[in-house]
Amino acid sequence: MSSISIVGLGNMAGALAGRALAGGNAVEIIGRDPAKARELAAALDGATVGTAGAAPAGDLVVLAVPYAAAAAVVSEYGDALRGKVVIDITNPITPDFRSFVTPDGSSGAQEIAKAAPADAQVVKAFNALFSHVLAAGPAEGRPLDVFVAGDDARAKARVSAFIESLGMRPMDTGELPMARALENVALLQLGLVAHSVKHTDFALGVSILS
Repeated sequence: MSSISIVGLGNMAGALAGRALAGGNAVEIIGRDPAKARELAAALDGATVGTAGAAPAGDLVVLAVPYAAAAAVVSEYGDALRGKVVIDITNPITPDFRSFVTPDGSSGAQEIAKAAPADAQVVKAFNALFSHVLAAGPAEGRPLDVFVAGDDARAKARVSAFIESLGMRPMDTGELPMARALENVALLQLGLVAHSVKHTDFALGVSILS
């Protein structure tokens, strides 16, 4: 199983940590508020607590922070992320839910990769799942699909193995520039919530017909 450090204390951090522990992975919780980090770890029963700014213990480091803070967090850790696989779950969507705050032709994951050490591998994943859907796991007898994008095949294989340990199905979409398409999937979901589905109890996935 994998060793995971989750940077963040929000709903996605809790959902990922819970499923990771259930899948037999080692989980470290890291947050700027030590008391909240300890509280979350205690609620999860089995997670450890790391120190913000110190080297993460996990081989996989999950950025479960708002996109606006993600690049700064990566820069703060600096060389402590060398050799790590950094999983970007953020969505750089504007407050009106209509566009992106990233430069044209780029993605949140690509901008985060610019801030990371050269030998850290950034992989986009989990950004197209609502936290409560992720926490619930398989639905109607089938695993949830987790779309993945990244430049390094070995890094994607490690993230895919982690996803499988959660009882989910990794779907490789290609190299890191495909993260822009995955961020558009998140935007699509918000459009569905606003205009047709009217709630967040759903997930998008792939049905293979033959």
